[in-house]
Amino acid sequence: MSKDKKASDGGIFEVDRPPRRGPITWLRSRFLTGLVVAAPIGITIWLVWMFVTFVDSRIKPLIPAQWNPETYTKFALPGLGVFIAVVGLIIIGTIAANLIGKSLLTYGENLLIRVPLVRTIYTLFKQLFETLASSQAASFKEVVMLQYPREGTWAVGFITAPTKGEMHDKFPDLVGVFVPTTPNPTSGFLIYVPRGDLVTLDMSVEEGAKLIISAGLVTPEIAEDPLFITGK
Repeated sequence: MSKDKKASDGGIFEVDRPPRRGPITWLRSRFLTGLVVAAPIGITIWLVWMFVTFVDSRIKPLIPAQWNPETYTKFALPGLGVFIAVVGLIIIGTIAANLIGKSLLTYGENLLIRVPLVRTIYTLFKQLFETLASSQAASFKEVVMLQYPREGTWAVGFITAPTKGEMHDKFPDLVGVFVPTTPNPTSGFLIYVPRGDLVTLDMSVEEGAKLIISAGLVTPEIAEDPLFITGK
């Protein structure tokens, strides 16, 4: 850092002056700033577009030509498959909620349960989606840290549910913890750990997922204590 000499009533003193930045440094700074702004937006748009394209490619072929709006517009309508899928799920949910729909659903489930392999798959996914859709479910609402894979090393996990049935009778103090992998949090390990061995974090599940996906680069912001700031 260069220094300038300035005169005052008491004599001459030196003042630090910030160094001059060259054109390369200026361009690098502006490039990184643009990258930070544009990259998240571009990646988000790309992921949404990929999802819409994937759903459209699966749903649109199922629509009869006379009912397909693209037959008359003569150009593609992005998101048409997503719209049809949402409307279809709403209709299915409405039908399943009335008496006739429940009777048909029960009859169909009885047929599936009679098939050995299909019964296992159907029961598994039914219980999974019922748990995720339930507003009273306590799953994935706590972010914790546990010593894994060995004592002295810590991993971030999500509490899934306490033990039930036979597991609860033999291990009443254990809770299920899902330890996801980085950077793909959809895969991981299910571990049953004593509740007292877990350290509960204040961050939300979304913040915990960001932490895992970014390999620890994106950490949740911690609100500063006003007393610490003011020094009182």
